[in-house]
Amino acid sequence: MLVTSQAARRRELDELLEDVPPDREVAAMAQRIARRLSIRRRPRDTRQERGTGALASVPYRYGSDDIDLDKTIEMLTERPRPEDTDIIVRERMGSRRAAVLIVDVSGSMRGEKVRIAAATVAALSADLSGAGDQLAVVAFWSDAALLKPLTTRATPTALLDQLLRIPARGLTNVGFGLQVAQTELARSAARRRTAILLTDAVHNAGPDPRTFARRFPELHVLLETDGEHDAPLGRDLARLGHGRMAPVHSHRDVAPALNRVLTN
Repeated sequence: MLVTSQAARRRELDELLEDVPPDREVAAMAQRIARRLSIRRRPRDTRQERGTGALASVPYRYGSDDIDLDKTIEMLTERPRPEDTDIIVRERMGSRRAAVLIVDVSGSMRGEKVRIAAATVAALSADLSGAGDQLAVVAFWSDAALLKPLTTRATPTALLDQLLRIPARGLTNVGFGLQVAQTELARSAARRRTAILLTDAVHNAGPDPRTFARRFPELHVLLETDGEHDAPLGRDLARLGHGRMAPVHSHRDVAPALNRVLTN
């Protein structure tokens, strides 16, 4: 692995993306892949969602009878004719999930690399579609850019279109991609915060990325093996990030790989 002192910077989308029309063929391909994907979801019992998370003060919804007196009194002083929902109760809220997808776009985004990226974006967008779930997307090469913050919404087709509009780059600074992703993930208050690194792990710019992998509560690596790749580094990043590594040789491997790394 080549370690250099090259400095990286976070790039803004308006200065980065090439002004080219969306590739309709690629968009159609992404939609076809998304329809075929299947990620196992753990059964959700809504009756058990309360009582599993942290206590929060919320308006009465005919569920909890644990009244938060202080906040209820504050509310009633402003409501001469209070309604039921003006009573504030304490409930344990179901935990949210937050994930950041970190996509290696160094080199040319063509062929199977595009299909793998499309499958990963589509699969995670579908899996993190529940109320309160959050997904961010970071693209990196020698620099990095935040394509989608945790707090915004975007379709898989729009995200893939942005990835394809990033000009081809040669160098790969895995560590800086991890830094940008960790900063974004730290903004979330979700109970489970996960990062998924999609890369061939051929790191050739910037400091050793192992240093940054340690900062994640949960970092998984989808290692692209359809070309040159560095499996030892991929395994190290997943191990240090308290996660797992899964190889992906084609877009058909993405859903099984995500099932392996994300299923507890």
